[in-house]
Amino acid sequence: MTEWWRDAVIYQIYPRSFQDSNGDGIGDLPGITRRLDHVAALGADAIWLSPIFTSPMKDMGYDVSDYTGIDPLFGTMEDFDALIARAHELGLKVIIDQVISHSSDKHPWFAESRADRTNPKADWYVWADPNPDGTPPNNWLAVFGGHAWEWEPRRRQYYLHNFLIQQPDLNLWNPAVQDALLDTMRFWLERGVDGFRLDTVNYYFHDDQLRDNPPNPVYDGPDVYAWQRHVQSRNRPENVAFLKRMRALTDEFDDRMMVGEVGDNGQTAIDIMAEYTAGTDRLHMCYSFEMLSRTFTARHFRNTIQGVQKHAPDGHSCWSFSNHDIVRHVTRWADHASDPDTLAKQAAAMLSSFPGTICLYQGEELGQTETELVFEELTDPPALRYWPEIKGRDGCRTPMVWDAAQPHAGFTTGEPWLPVKEPQAARAVAGQQGRNNSVLSAYRATLAFRKAQPALRWGKTRFLDLPEPILGFQRDHQGQALTCVFNLSKQPVTLTVAGDSELTGPVLAELDGDRLTLPANGHAWLTGAVALFA
Repeated sequence: MTEWWRDAVIYQIYPRSFQDSNGDGIGDLPGITRRLDHVAALGADAIWLSPIFTSPMKDMGYDVSDYTGIDPLFGTMEDFDALIARAHELGLKVIIDQVISHSSDKHPWFAESRADRTNPKADWYVWADPNPDGTPPNNWLAVFGGHAWEWEPRRRQYYLHNFLIQQPDLNLWNPAVQDALLDTMRFWLERGVDGFRLDTVNYYFHDDQLRDNPPNPVYDGPDVYAWQRHVQSRNRPENVAFLKRMRALTDEFDDRMMVGEVGDNGQTAIDIMAEYTAGTDRLHMCYSFEMLSRTFTARHFRNTIQGVQKHAPDGHSCWSFSNHDIVRHVTRWADHASDPDTLAKQAAAMLSSFPGTICLYQGEELGQTETELVFEELTDPPALRYWPEIKGRDGCRTPMVWDAAQPHAGFTTGEPWLPVKEPQAARAVAGQQGRNNSVLSAYRATLAFRKAQPALRWGKTRFLDLPEPILGFQRDHQGQALTCVFNLSKQPVTLTVAGDSELTGPVLAELDGDRLTLPANGHAWLTGAVALFA
C-alpha cells in the first residue's frame, strides 16, 4: 500500500466559487471538472472539495441534510462521477469534506429526533432538560455567537449546536449514530473518493455530564466564544475510539486517507494533533489553525513544527497558510511584506519546504488578496450578526478569477453569488500565464522543485539558531541535504555561509562567495547542510 498523502500537495476547491458552468452565479461540479487541467498543471497531487452535499446552505454546505446526495446547486451524482474520472485521468486524488459533528436541522434524522422523546432517533442528537428556571443546562457558547443551546418546545428540551442554531450536534455517544455516519463514509469510498477532510474533528464528543466550561483568563477580545476554555464541549478523550473506527473503515480500501481539522489554537491544538495522529490506527494527519494566524515570525513557525515533532514523533502534519475560513495570507501578513507578489512567492517557497503534507487554497497560486466587501454584499452568518467588528469569511470566498477580460473574470456568465472586484480580477490566471515573473509561474516552479527534491518531500528537519527575522532549517534524506532560509521582513539581510554550497531552485537571493544576501521577503535553498551566521 502506498502512502501518497505523506508528501502530497493538496489543492482546496471551494465549489461555490471555482467555476460556474450554467450561468446561475454559483460554481458547480462541471465547472470544477472543466478547470482540473489548471490544478494538474500547477503541480498538485490532490483536490479537496468543500461540501457538495444536499444542504439548505445556512452555512454554505457545512449544514448537511443528506450525507449521500449531491446538492442540485452543484449538479448531479453523474457530474460527480465524471469529476472523479477526469481527476484520476490527470493523476489527481479527490478528497471530500465530511461534516459529521453536526447536521442540518433539515436532515430527516433531526426532524424525527425533535418530534418527541420516544421516537427511534430520539437520542441521535444532544438533548438536555432546562434548569429549574428555564435557562440552558450549562454555560456552553456557540462558535457563531450566543448560547450553544436552542429550545425545542415539542420535547421541552434544549438541543446542542456548537455552530449555528440550524446545525444541531449529533450524539456520537450513541453507537447507532456512529454506525450511520460510517455507512455514509463507506458510500463515498465505494464511489471512488481517495480520502476525507474531517471538519471540526475535535468536536465529535462532549462531556456526558454537561459540566460548565471554565473561563479563559488570557482573552478579552470581541469574540465571546474565546472567553471560555472549551474543555467540556470539545477535545474530549472519547474522540479517539471513534477515530479508530474511522481508520479501520478507510483501511479496508487501498490508498485512502483522512486529514482532520483541529479547531483550536496554541499548545492545545498541537497536543490534539499529536494525539489524533499517533500510531497507525487513528487519523493519517491533522492540521490546526496555528499557521492560519496573523503571527509571522520565525519563532512562531519553528515552534509550531517542533511542537508537533516533539509530541507526535510518529504522527503526520498538514500545513496551510490560507483556507475558506481565514483572511487570505497575502493580506493577513501584508505588514511584513515589501509587496504582495514577493510575499506570495516567499509563502510558496516556505510552505513547500516544511515537513509533511501541504495544502493550497484556490487563488493562492495567483497571490490573491482578501476582497473588501460592504455589508449589503455579505452572506456569512457571523458577519451579518456582528458587523463591522467581525467581518466574516466572505472576503476569502469570492470567485476564482480566470480572465480579467471576461465578465466576472470568467467565473460566470450570470451574476456571481459574491462579487468579483477589480483588485482580485487583476490577478486572473490568463494575465499570469507565460509571465516568468508572475506568482503563478513561481508556484509552478516551486512545486516542481519540491517534487524533484527527496529532502523536501520526505527529509528530516533540523532548525538553525538564527535571530529574527530569519527562519532557517535543514532538510536531509538518504544523502541529499538542503538548507532552507527565509527573510521574514521588509528589510534585506546578509548572512555568512560556512561550507561549500550553491543556490538551487527558484530562489530570491544572491550568493557571493560566503555572503548570502536575502532581499525583502527573500528566500533561498542552498545545497548541503551548511551553517549560517547572522
